[in-house]
Amino acid sequence: MPTQAVALQAGMEAPHFELPDADMETFKLVGQQGKHNVVLYFYPRDDTPGCTMEANEFTDLEEAFAQQDTIVVGVSRDDCISHACFRDKYGLSVLLLSDPDARICRKYGVMYEKEVDGQKKLAIKRSTFVIDKTGTLRHALYAVQAHGHAQEILTLIKEMK
Repeated sequence: MPTQAVALQAGMEAPHFELPDADMETFKLVGQQGKHNVVLYFYPRDDTPGCTMEANEFTDLEEAFAQQDTIVVGVSRDDCISHACFRDKYGLSVLLLSDPDARICRKYGVMYEKEVDGQKKLAIKRSTFVIDKTGTLRHALYAVQAHGHAQEILTLIKEMK
């Protein structure tokens, strides 16, 4: 199963998508145009140490993102039920979207092959995209570190004004 080699770059139109959230409601990226900037972050798995830290840090900054007309959306291959449990366990405010077949992950170029116990397996490279109100990618950050990342993204958004 090949992964997408094309990396997205600032200035490109953000690939459109629709995915279900933790409550099985459909989130449409195009529905945010003209209303909000979108921080779209891809993470490997619900309820793992790094992913929990990242989601909690984004949640802690929810008000600061809201002041910048920005919503934060996380995407992983976990299903909606897993997302709901993850959200509820930690009181997360970020919107968690389910991409079980990695269709959107591939569009954004965040899939890679890794070896686990001698088996090749597809995984998500922790990555974040900042999409402005016109639907344009302002930042495309691949292979980011979980700790401190939310603050880094908030700083980038504040500089967009």
